Amino acid sequence: MKSQIIKKKSFLNEFLNEGFGDRVFDIIVRLLVLLAVIITLYPFLYVLSISISSGSSVARGDVILWPVGFEFDTYNIVMKNKQLWVSYGNTFFYTAVGTFMNIVFTCIAAYPLSRRQFFLRRKLNFFIAFTMYFSGGLIPGYMVVTGLGLYNSRWAMIIPFLLSAYNVMICRSAMEAIPEDLFENAALEGANDFQILLKIAIPLIKPTLAVLTLYYAVARYNDFFNAMLYLGKTELQPLQMYLRKTLILASTEILQSAGATGVAAAAQSTLKIRYVCIVLATIPIIVICPFLQKYLVKGTMLGAVKE
Repeated sequence: MKSQIIKKKSFLNEFLNEGFGDRVFDIIVRLLVLLAVIITLYPFLYVLSISISSGSSVARGDVILWPVGFEFDTYNIVMKNKQLWVSYGNTFFYTAVGTFMNIVFTCIAAYPLSRRQFFLRRKLNFFIAFTMYFSGGLIPGYMVVTGLGLYNSRWAMIIPFLLSAYNVMICRSAMEAIPEDLFENAALEGANDFQILLKIAIPLIKPTLAVLTLYYAVARYNDFFNAMLYLGKTELQPLQMYLRKTLILASTEILQSAGATGVAAAAQSTLKIRYVCIVLATIPIIVICPFLQKYLVKGTMLGAVKE
């Protein structure tokens, strides 16, 4: 009997000393992750459920998580609004052209800053880092854009924001991690700097460029403040400005443009129309992000492990 008690105590002591702390830690981490997933996922499910539920159910407040009474008439009403598709086209133009130019100029800026033999390397690194803490401000930036004649033009959404100092630093660090022997051997073979950049540096930092592309694209896609400053013409405004008008100002224009009047318009919930617009605006990001997800961890772990 005493031997059994001693064995149980020794087993309990080993369990508490060796595995109990790790198990408790793992359980806490998993619970926190599960809580974070629920907190993050619930708003998306709620917005989607509101958008496809019946207008009467939304008006009564019956929708909590899952859709109540499927109804897609509001999607038809919103999608008949021509301004939605004009804004979509503008956003795709600003995102595609702007992101491409961002990546090009980021690589061009980061490459010389990563070369140790570049004599202005330290000074330019200082000036670029300086802009991360101090800037000219909103009014001088507005004066520059208007002075260059970019106001009410598509280039007002692209040219003033070609570079992000933080992203240039990330790209520079990625290029610095490339062995210098590769650059020296390419130079001995007669390759110039542009050939080294295009054929050696860029192919070797594709994971980092994928992450920077995601950062730039999301920022371009969600940008509405600069459009509010520099774009007065409705036909040039991006999707986020359309959402601002729909979510903050009013939703009646959508109903009128779609020809929904009288009883048909009254039957539609204003809240539902707003959530339908949110779902339509979120779809492109949800579709594109999974294709870049595999590069996200590689890019964000840049410099975490030193050999």
